[in-house]
Amino acid sequence: MTTPTAESGHPKAIDTPPRRPGPAGSVIKEDLHSALVDKLGLAIVTKEYPPQSLIHMADLEERFAVSRSVVREAIRVLSSMGLVASKRRLGTVVQAEREWNLFDAAVIRWRLASDQRLEQLRSLSDLRVAIEPHAARLAAQHASSSTASDIVGLSARMWAAAQVGQIEEFLELDIEFHSLVLAASGNPMFAQLHSLVTEILVGRTEHGLMPLTPDHKALQFHVDVATAIQHGDADGAQAAMAKIVYQSIEESSTIWDKAHPGDQD
Repeated sequence: MTTPTAESGHPKAIDTPPRRPGPAGSVIKEDLHSALVDKLGLAIVTKEYPPQSLIHMADLEERFAVSRSVVREAIRVLSSMGLVASKRRLGTVVQAEREWNLFDAAVIRWRLASDQRLEQLRSLSDLRVAIEPHAARLAAQHASSSTASDIVGLSARMWAAAQVGQIEEFLELDIEFHSLVLAASGNPMFAQLHSLVTEILVGRTEHGLMPLTPDHKALQFHVDVATAIQHGDADGAQAAMAKIVYQSIEESSTIWDKAHPGDQD
């Protein structure tokens, strides 16, 4: 059992949010707690805190200049994600990756921020391939005419945003498109996976794994999905959604390989 030190890769102190005037102590505390959760979660995922290492609350209080209650709450949240566990006579112990909740949106975000982001993206994309095409198939079978029209409208707005280079708007529309298809499947479990897809789309954009301008074929695939859902074409919706996911895998891998030629498989 090891305890990380500053020399061995202990995470640096966080910049705590500035204190705002007025009776907003609870808001400030929440900001500090969220910042600490984010910093520690990323440190664990990137192995700055390796598995089986100990996390001491007193060290966190001093390093991050936060109260014991803020530290306790952060540890509680990380424990709920499976990143740490309280062990008798030892204290707070970092868990191995097999214990983590890999479906948690924050864990996905931290893994995408690590140097293993392409591997994480491929893993998530494998999950998307298994889920989203079938969700699109179900949407073609069960979506109301109103919902189908909304999906068609989103695909058109995505195309328009891409044409004028409004990348931020394009990302928001892309997230909304995929979330609506998952919801339109009629399967509530699929619908709840929207946060997973959102983190994938945001992560690709934030970490430079998206083309500078959306690919024309990818835009057309979104239109094809929407049109197939509107026409009740289950096979067509499934096939077009599969093309979207495979296209994203290909794009991300190509961009990564160009940026990291020495890391190619």
